Amino acid sequence: MPDTLKPCTMITDFVTGKEIPNIGAEENRQVVEHFLVQEKGFLKGDIAIDVDIELTVAGEAYKSQVDLVVSIDVRSVRFMAVKCAAGSLGSREREIVAAARLLDEKYQIPFSVVSDGKTAIVLDTVNGKKVGEGMDAIPSKEEALEKLKSIELQTFPEKRLEREKLIFRSYDSLNVNVQRNV
Repeated sequence: MPDTLKPCTMITDFVTGKEIPNIGAEENRQVVEHFLVQEKGFLKGDIAIDVDIELTVAGEAYKSQVDLVVSIDVRSVRFMAVKCAAGSLGSREREIVAAARLLDEKYQIPFSVVSDGKTAIVLDTVNGKKVGEGMDAIPSKEEALEKLKSIELQTFPEKRLEREKLIFRSYDSLNVNVQRNV
């Protein structure tokens, strides 16, 4: 059976201004991008899109991307990793927590968010527990700056690293309708 790609429409990404395929949860991601800038006070420059994550899992290279990573310019700290989903948010919580734990070798990104553009689940990355639900639970830039004053950035424990990589790869490999696979 030949490999043929289904045609898709293109839309303009709110943060980057680039034309991108409108597939999977892309419309949801656009809503989240608008929300972060217009409602939560982040600058477009604070938000990185499709951030590369490269791991070695069980001796094999694995490459993927994290939908959104929000940084705080004061300390140049990655503050929040966001997974934009088209379906059940609960089924994506563990994936974004694993990504936030693994994305930076120096520290775990303090907060993980999964959103469909209508609602969100906000998690503390270090302990994996839910800290809020709903779009209003996503920290604003002002709240993020305040939280960073009292947060001690922590590395992920070496003894749990391989297991976390396996968890991320297992969940992430289920993402078939994404731009990197077009």
